[in-house]
Amino acid sequence: FTCVVQVLWSPSLCSVCHWTESVNQELSNILNELWRLDVNRMKPGIDYTISIQGRANFVSQGSHAVRDHASQPLFSSVNENKLKNTTTFSRFMKLLDNYECSTGVTERVTTEELTETKLFLEAVLETEVMKRAHKYLVNKGQSSSDLRLFKSQLNLIYLDSCGFEHVFVGETKSGTEVIGFHNWIQFYLQEKHSHLDYKGYKAREHDLPDQDDHVLNLQFSWNGAVKPVGSIFIGTSPEFEMAVFTIIFLMNTQRSTTVLVNIDQCQMELVVFRHGRSLGTAYPKLLSSNGRHVSQCSQ
Repeated sequence: FTCVVQVLWSPSLCSVCHWTESVNQELSNILNELWRLDVNRMKPGIDYTISIQGRANFVSQGSHAVRDHASQPLFSSVNENKLKNTTTFSRFMKLLDNYECSTGVTERVTTEELTETKLFLEAVLETEVMKRAHKYLVNKGQSSSDLRLFKSQLNLIYLDSCGFEHVFVGETKSGTEVIGFHNWIQFYLQEKHSHLDYKGYKAREHDLPDQDDHVLNLQFSWNGAVKPVGSIFIGTSPEFEMAVFTIIFLMNTQRSTTVLVNIDQCQMELVVFRHGRSLGTAYPKLLSSNGRHVSQCSQ
C-alpha cells in the first residue's frame, strides 16, 4: 500500500500579529495539558543539545543544488540511554526500520513487525498523555470509552495506512524529493548514521530560533534528496505527538485542517491532512517562540 501526500509551505508568509485566523484557545488549553503531562519529554541542554547554526536559503522543490549553512549536525548530543530505557521511545524506534523509504515500493509486513506495532500502541495508551487525550475525545463524542476500540481507531489513523510512515519516518519520491519526515528521533538517528545532512534553520528575520525551542523549521537532505522546508517537534515523546495530531484529526472532518495554537512559550500552526479515514500527514509549523508573540502582538 502506498500513498503520497505532498504539502509545500513557506515560513516567510507568516505574520503573527496580522494573522487572519485567531488562536484556538480551547485546543490550546487541552494541548498545554498534554504538554504538562508529557513526563517523557527530553529536556534541552540536559537530555540533548542542538546546534542551530545558519539560516538556510530558499530552495525549490526537487532541487539538488543546496548551499549548506550548517557545517555541524543539528544534534550535538542525545541521551541514548534515556531513549532506550523509556518504553514508548524504545518501542517507537523499533518501528522506524519497518518501512521502505521510497514511495511505490511494496512493503511486506512480518509477524514480528505486527507485534512491534501492537506493543508500541499498548505502551502509548498506558501514558498519562494519551489517557488525557482519550478522555477529551470521549467527552467530545469522537472516540469510544472502550480502550480496545480507541486502540483500533489509532491503528486505523496511523498504522493501517501510510500515516505513521509519512509523518514519523519519511519517504522519498523519485529519488529527488523528501516527503513527510516530521519526527526528531528519526532525524537524529538518520543524521547519526550519515544518511541525513542538516542545512540550516528556516525562520523570519526577527524571530530566530534557539537551542531551547521544542519546535524547529528547517532544511535538510536525506539519502540525496532535499527537503526545502520541513518542521519537527524536538524532544517531545511519541505519545505527545500522536495525541496532538489525533485530537486535531478527529475534531475536524475537512481534508486539510490548520489550527493556530499556543503551546508553552510557542505559537504555532498545526497542520493535518486526511487520507480518507486515515492520516495523510501532520506537522507543526513554528511561528514564534520564547513568548515573543505575546509581546509583539500587545505593542
